[in-house]
Amino acid sequence: MLGNVTASSSTVEKNRPDETDVFWEPAESATAEVKIKRSLFVGHLSLCKNERDVRAFLELVETEHRNATHNCWAYFLSDPETEYYSDDGEPSGTAGKPILSVIRRSGMVNLMVVVTRYFGGVKLGVRGLIEAYGQAAEGVVSKIERVLRIRSRRLVICLPYGIIGDIIRLLEIYGTDSPTWEYGAQVKVSAEIRLSAAPQMTVVLHELQAKNLIFSWSWFS
Repeated sequence: MLGNVTASSSTVEKNRPDETDVFWEPAESATAEVKIKRSLFVGHLSLCKNERDVRAFLELVETEHRNATHNCWAYFLSDPETEYYSDDGEPSGTAGKPILSVIRRSGMVNLMVVVTRYFGGVKLGVRGLIEAYGQAAEGVVSKIERVLRIRSRRLVICLPYGIIGDIIRLLEIYGTDSPTWEYGAQVKVSAEIRLSAAPQMTVVLHELQAKNLIFSWSWFS
């Protein structure tokens, strides 16, 4: 029914998930401890999808460890891509930056690591601090599993019953998850479309609506 609007086999191959669609997130929160020259370093890790999550997690750790000498931290968010770190009173560049380096090397996004230090009476020096905070961050990052995610946009299409099969085939090409269908006087389908495939899907939908094959469609970020 779709005629030249139907995706060809080469389009199917082209629109498989690419590196811009996929990313890794931590599967769970974790803590890990390491003792270095009498100082106790406690690494805390949590999934944080936005700066509101970041503030909440930092407040939680600081409340739990209010008597600690330092609570140094770093985070990396994907949407929009944002990264920050704090030395929380340690010499500049000796705590937050090595924590962030561990986060970036992990290949994950949307996570925050806070490293709590209880000073044990022995100074570590600049190099020693960099290694200690990096080691504490590595310790907690290495404890968790990673989860593969796919970047997508939510699409809603209203269509007549006669074109359901064609829309199913389009969603199989461009979608990421099982669509949700609603049946009434007309059919409504909601689906997640891979981010890299959204421009091509938009072109197809414009053509379908121009030919009066579907009633309406909308993107929801």
